[in-house]
Amino acid sequence: MTAHFRHRVLEGVNASAVVVHDLADLTGLSEHQIAIAEKAARERGKSGQYVITLVNTTVQPVLAQLKNRELRRRIFEASITRGLPKGPNQKYATTELIAEIVALRAERAALLGYETHAAYVLDDETAKSPQAVNTMLARLVPSAVANARQEAAEIQKLIDSRAKAAGERPFELKPWDWDFYASQVKAARFAFDDAEVRPYFELDRVLRDGVLFAAEQLYGLRFTERNDLPTYHPDVRVFEVFDHDGSAIGLCLFDWFARDNKRGGAWMSDFVQQSELLGQKPVVATNLNVAKPPEGQPALMSFDEVNTAFHELGHALHGLLSSVRYPTLAGTSVPTDFVEYPSQFNEMWATEPRVLANYAVHYQTGEHMPQALMDKIIAARKFNQGYETTEYLAAALLDQAYHQKQVGGTPKAGEIEDFEATALADAGVNVDVVPPRYRSSYFSHIFSDPVGYSAGYYSYIWSEVLARDTERWIDSHGGLSRENGDALRDRVLSRGYTRDPLSMFEALKGGPPDVTPLLEARGLTLPHQ
Repeated sequence: MTAHFRHRVLEGVNASAVVVHDLADLTGLSEHQIAIAEKAARERGKSGQYVITLVNTTVQPVLAQLKNRELRRRIFEASITRGLPKGPNQKYATTELIAEIVALRAERAALLGYETHAAYVLDDETAKSPQAVNTMLARLVPSAVANARQEAAEIQKLIDSRAKAAGERPFELKPWDWDFYASQVKAARFAFDDAEVRPYFELDRVLRDGVLFAAEQLYGLRFTERNDLPTYHPDVRVFEVFDHDGSAIGLCLFDWFARDNKRGGAWMSDFVQQSELLGQKPVVATNLNVAKPPEGQPALMSFDEVNTAFHELGHALHGLLSSVRYPTLAGTSVPTDFVEYPSQFNEMWATEPRVLANYAVHYQTGEHMPQALMDKIIAARKFNQGYETTEYLAAALLDQAYHQKQVGGTPKAGEIEDFEATALADAGVNVDVVPPRYRSSYFSHIFSDPVGYSAGYYSYIWSEVLARDTERWIDSHGGLSRENGDALRDRVLSRGYTRDPLSMFEALKGGPPDVTPLLEARGLTLPHQ
């Protein structure tokens, strides 16, 4: 049934593609994007037209670029009505599947002795209970929503001023307008070009003098490149990892360039998991998709790619520094809401002054990145966080609303839309111009396989709460030091899943997690009481 949901969502995505007849309506898109739209039209037998295909999130990427407001509205409405039992694509409705999936999950939970499906899933997670998740999310909602409303007001002012300057009648901000105008606000406020940043982030220097340097300073590790070992692709680099006493820990592979037969995104792989029982040393890999330059030219990274490199090494260190008996409990074999925690706090070293000064050097001039430019990069990352946090929280709370219902209390197929609207209102995240990242009818994370992220979509931000709180702990205890590294290693990274994850965090910090550091990291000020 979950497979049926996944296929139905895919069919709905394809059927909801938006046909554009006039090239002028695509003003704002790049030539490459227009060529893709033209190709998509030809493949659908619509030569001479253009087709905007959809992705599975509510808000579509092209909305940030398209100048034609009516086309933006059409694309948004095509996206947000997918899977509903009305409109031209009603044969791809998913509401009956949702009702049946949620009801069956509630029944299974009851048979297993749990009050709800959420209680069943969370029993094995760091959070442990629906109440803990509800409490954490509820602490984040007021600040996120308050900031989203402030951002909306700022965008509305821009719309009004533009209309006044053009002698036109202003219009009210709608969800399909947000990304288009927010991108303009961001450009005006944080005026820097990616081309200005990349020369300071040459790939080999980022790897050796940034990512690995931070790990060496923090944990006393030594990374030695092994050119004598075979790899599955010529672009893959292998480093042997040694401890501070010279003993071998394992191997770490770096597969950072994109290629045609490689999936997109970034991830960490465990090829061999550490095990005292089997005498196994870990073999792990970090994977990125940095564009490979022509022969003889430098590989220059964006700051987002740099941050991702630190993130993925955090996962790798979780695997490398594991010291447990059983491989099934080693390294990253931890609950979903804990696995991103070590990788997220490792991101802090990307902007730590000593680390940054060691790697952010212009590949041609040798000059260090100006502090003013780095300040802009950091400030820009906090922009629009009210919106982004609210749309995420809306989806996470919607997930909990479905899966915290007991047998007999789950919504019927005809009640799905009303159930969603009520759940968002009850949680305080029903902001008209900030739709949930996923509406129920295409929420594949929670409905497309038996468990997956069902009752677990909250885990992304749960891990980040732990990570940002850990950053504050590290900063308050002297920052980049072996003493802090030893504490992280002993109390968290070496333990795998041999202890309760939350107790590991509390052993490090000395108390329960606090959401305040995350709010500050995202630039979300607390609303006035």
